[in-house]
Amino acid sequence: MNGQDGRQLLMARIVREQVERISAEFASQHGTTVEIVYTASGAAFMYAADQLLVREQHTQVVHSVLRELVRPTEVENVIPGIQLVRFDAAGPFSPRPAVPVLLDEIDRRFNDERVAAPNHVLTVAPEAGPCPATEPEEVYFDIEPSPGVRMEDDGSDGDGVRVYVADTGLLSDTTSHPWLEGVLGDPDPLDPRPGELIKPYAGHGTFVAGVLRCMAPKADVFVSNAFRIAGSALESDFVQDLTQALNHGVDIFNLSVTTPSRADLDLLGFEAWLTLLGEHPGVACVVAAGNDGKKGKFWPAAFPGMVSVGALTADWRNRANFSNYGDWVKVYAPGRNLINAYATGTYECRDAPYEGQLREFFGMAKWSGTSFSTPMVAGLIAARKSRTGGTAQEAADSLLADAQSQALPHVGPILLPYDNTFKI
Repeated sequence: MNGQDGRQLLMARIVREQVERISAEFASQHGTTVEIVYTASGAAFMYAADQLLVREQHTQVVHSVLRELVRPTEVENVIPGIQLVRFDAAGPFSPRPAVPVLLDEIDRRFNDERVAAPNHVLTVAPEAGPCPATEPEEVYFDIEPSPGVRMEDDGSDGDGVRVYVADTGLLSDTTSHPWLEGVLGDPDPLDPRPGELIKPYAGHGTFVAGVLRCMAPKADVFVSNAFRIAGSALESDFVQDLTQALNHGVDIFNLSVTTPSRADLDLLGFEAWLTLLGEHPGVACVVAAGNDGKKGKFWPAAFPGMVSVGALTADWRNRANFSNYGDWVKVYAPGRNLINAYATGTYECRDAPYEGQLREFFGMAKWSGTSFSTPMVAGLIAARKSRTGGTAQEAADSLLADAQSQALPHVGPILLPYDNTFKI
């Protein structure tokens, strides 16, 4: 076996163990059975086993199809235009058909017109796989963040720009980091208590907020705990969270989440949310490209209009090997070995090849992934918006033009936290 084959087998094992962990957490915390589909490229997408998302105008007809195969039990409004249909087996001695089987039949009846889709599970996206896989790494006590806090005096500090970070929430000890002063958020449900081990996915939202604030030190940042179940959420819950935030007024959405999808189709619920977003034309949405090292589309980053962000290597000169890529990725930013705010305590590694290793943390960590290149770009957008006074989308468009002007061969457009070639 050569080195490349060995790496692929290891990555497949990591992804398999992670999705099984997420599935177990959904069963215990949410009462939802999550099933897993492995695609031809090796990536996995997860979905609720007894639910479908359906376009509202087709719900009755879809019900007529479902009644031939299963027993529909409940219909719930998710977002304007989309309903959630729950179902069970047709009878006590009948197996419940898998969601992809039901959707194949619905597609056939509607002549491939897309009227229903899985209720996908979306996950936070550090390196390699659907969720944290390069687990956080130890750093020296009292180390500074890297990249550090931008200290410009030209108004490019993000002052007054409202950023909504949909993530795992905020750790309780963030006040110990001056660059996080004033950041608000929902509590991180995995915030470790004294004497407890740090749980997987804990601190992800805090780290993301720290990276963003280093780029825009005065931005108004709120970190939700939308991804409170093992760093994951059902699409139906996620879009409701985003809708509530949109109604309260947001300039920039930072979404460090990703999933492949059934038949490479876009996400039905998120597509409906984008219709609502279209009523707020100045709002920018910055989304992680994902960390499977694949060219195929990952969602929601692949939607048109998203500022989709891939990751650069530690030297900022190449694409990180874990980063997804393709013409749907708009820009690349540093995403390897970033250092920022994290939990305090002991972490036990769960993923191969470091499974069982204990690591000690003192409120900071080194972490990698498009999850963290994404808030770097969101922070740079906030910084430019505060300086220019335009909308967040105008700031994003301007930065993307700058990124295109300094594109790297074999990588694409890039944005860096410090660069003399253009003015933030």
